[in-house]
Amino acid sequence: MASYTIDIDETFDVPRNRVFALFADHSRFGKLLGAPVKRIKDSEQADPNGLGSVRRLGIGPIGLEETIIRFEPDSVIEYTVTSMSPIRNHLGRIRFNDAANGGTRVHYTITFEDLVPFTGKLIQKALDQGIRKGIRRIPKLA
Repeated sequence: MASYTIDIDETFDVPRNRVFALFADHSRFGKLLGAPVKRIKDSEQADPNGLGSVRRLGIGPIGLEETIIRFEPDSVIEYTVTSMSPIRNHLGRIRFNDAANGGTRVHYTITFEDLVPFTGKLIQKALDQGIRKGIRRIPKLA
């Protein structure tokens, strides 16, 4: 099994709390990525999208579920794939830091291993391109 990493580091002229809110809200996160995303389990914390919440990405049998495993408002979101998928040992981490002039630095990393040989590179490329395309929408959506 091969390991893969996606590493995206971008800065935006948008306040950190607004950028965090865009990533934290599952339905808005879906709009950012351009994919259907629905919260299927609420967090037991104050924010229903927080720690322990589960979101479903995609449509029907080609979708997958992700569970939020770390949620620190305006700072970090971590999630992992918790349904059947062609990848394993998945960890998504999104860190939010202040940038110059009231902006926000977003550092988004994903690590995973492929379960089906030779699919990891294709999945890595598709995720990287999709996330980079979505992240460019932050100034319009936040």
